[in-house]
Amino acid sequence: MTILVAFHQHHYRNFKHYYINCVSGYWRKEFPRLPSYQRFVEWMPWTLIPLCVYLTHCFGKCTGISFIDATSLKVCHNRRIAQHRVFDNLAARGKTSVDWFFGFKLHLVVNQQGELLNVQITPGNTDDRKPVLAYYNLCLAKSLLTARSFLGGNLREALCRRYVSQSLAQQLFQEQGIEFFAPPRRNMKNRLMPLTDKLLARKRSIIETIIDQLKNISQIEHSRHRSPVNFAVNVLCGLIAYCHQPKKPSFI
Repeated sequence: MTILVAFHQHHYRNFKHYYINCVSGYWRKEFPRLPSYQRFVEWMPWTLIPLCVYLTHCFGKCTGISFIDATSLKVCHNRRIAQHRVFDNLAARGKTSVDWFFGFKLHLVVNQQGELLNVQITPGNTDDRKPVLAYYNLCLAKSLLTARSFLGGNLREALCRRYVSQSLAQQLFQEQGIEFFAPPRRNMKNRLMPLTDKLLARKRSIIETIIDQLKNISQIEHSRHRSPVNFAVNVLCGLIAYCHQPKKPSFI
């Protein structure tokens, strides 16, 4: 688990190159019974459950304001969807504000200090609003139940407008006492907004920065997976590596 998480904290982009050159070359004293690369790859799926448990231990605490957003995790190029077999009956084709993709969606809940509060992976064709209720009804975000949740964003970005749902906001407020905010769509009538909501809408970049770091630094997305379990292990290790990051995006 240590070796897998450390890979996402280094500059390496190929795990085999990282294992042979860095781990086998410099970390022999720390891991005296280090197996071969092929044997290590065979053991990787066994770390799935321990990594899930450890990730929940790395989650932060709600500070009163929460941001939620989703990002795509592509598993293959659109031209290879027809012959792709690794994620049969698991991945799905979805659409972002940029283009279509084939894979999954990663839903994140973070606080204003940049700490992860909860994560969820769904097929690519899942409505972004569906996992929101799961965070609360299934107690995946128990620490948020007494907090103010915020879905914010630039009014010009289509990604944020997908969260607009009056029924969802009323349900969360009536059942959990959570104030749910999302900027209105362009075709909706103008309405007065509290000054605090306007100020929070300007801070949505915090979760966009976190997603950018997860993809470009922690490398949670690539198209070379050979099994669904290894895909899950790669995402979990990238999230854990971000949780151990000493300096996180925040507006405090």
